[in-house]
Amino acid sequence: MNLEADVCIVGAGPGGALLGYLLAKNGISTIVLERHAGIDKEFRGEHLNQDGEHVLKKYNLIDQVKQAGMLLMERVEYWHHGNVIKTITPADGEQHVGIHVPQRNLLNVLIQQSKPYKDYNLMMGTKVTELLFTKNGRVNGLKALKGDEEVIIRCKIVVGADGRFSTVRKLAEMPFTTIKHGYDLLWAKIPSPKDWEPTIKNTLVDGKQLALFTQAGGFIQIGWNIEEDSFPTLKKQSFAPFIEQVITAFPELTETVRQHIQSWNDFILLKVQSCQCPAWAKDGVVIFGDAAHTMSPTGAFGINCALLDADILADVIIEALDKQDVSTAQLRKLELVRRDHTEKLQKQQMVKEETYQKNFTIPVLS
Repeated sequence: MNLEADVCIVGAGPGGALLGYLLAKNGISTIVLERHAGIDKEFRGEHLNQDGEHVLKKYNLIDQVKQAGMLLMERVEYWHHGNVIKTITPADGEQHVGIHVPQRNLLNVLIQQSKPYKDYNLMMGTKVTELLFTKNGRVNGLKALKGDEEVIIRCKIVVGADGRFSTVRKLAEMPFTTIKHGYDLLWAKIPSPKDWEPTIKNTLVDGKQLALFTQAGGFIQIGWNIEEDSFPTLKKQSFAPFIEQVITAFPELTETVRQHIQSWNDFILLKVQSCQCPAWAKDGVVIFGDAAHTMSPTGAFGINCALLDADILADVIIEALDKQDVSTAQLRKLELVRRDHTEKLQKQQMVKEETYQKNFTIPVLS
């Protein structure tokens, strides 16, 4: 199969899907490739903050997302020995402290809004295998596999929106620095008890963070911080003492936890790391989102940064095609606008992780 387009986006996560919509909306022929066969893949970073919400409102998408299903968080709570010792509520003029949007809901909206444009082509179950180059070294397309069929796509710009383990970044030989955070995360999902309020609850267990995130659809996502690389050892032990931690901290979850977490197979491991790339662009290719600046889970910045990147990159690409300039200098305009902000957030994540326990310090009254 041989195809042509102005732009080929690799990765149909929230950032790639939004960019595909914005480009198609502006009459730019766009092919979006996604290696998964569907949009229901397991995904943990599903909380929007004001930045992500602003981007969706800017393009009149928030109402459709609301209809698809989302949940406004009413507050963040810090618990210590069964008591709430600190509460964060919405700032003046705000309605929430975050929004949970299941990824499938957000992607469904972005994809359905894109499909009516004749210049839009979404190819699921398609895995990139090779970048194509001109004689002078500019990227001008790629090869991929859709099932057993090879697909050759010629385009003016290849965009890597394919996450922390970006294939585009690797094939384009774009270096990156990995930043370790000293911990990993175990996730589990349980149905929420009746009348459970839309909150984010935090506590400490043996000095490590345990967090509960209310989710749309009547679920709670539980996140346990564990020592980095410790999961193989944990799995050799009984899982029962591990889940007793959440039962002890939140006894009202006893029944649903014991019903729905019955073995280590009910946990999903997230290896926590962030990364920084010295450059986000080369001639004919640009990366963004986690491919360019992987975020740790702290603060749920990842999806919001990807949406902000896509918003800026759409204008950069429109300008590049209008000027017929797909050079590094042109595509690097995304990086010039967004690098300082993303690296500032990464530093904030490190500080929050290092000082997290201070949230549980109870003032001594004299």
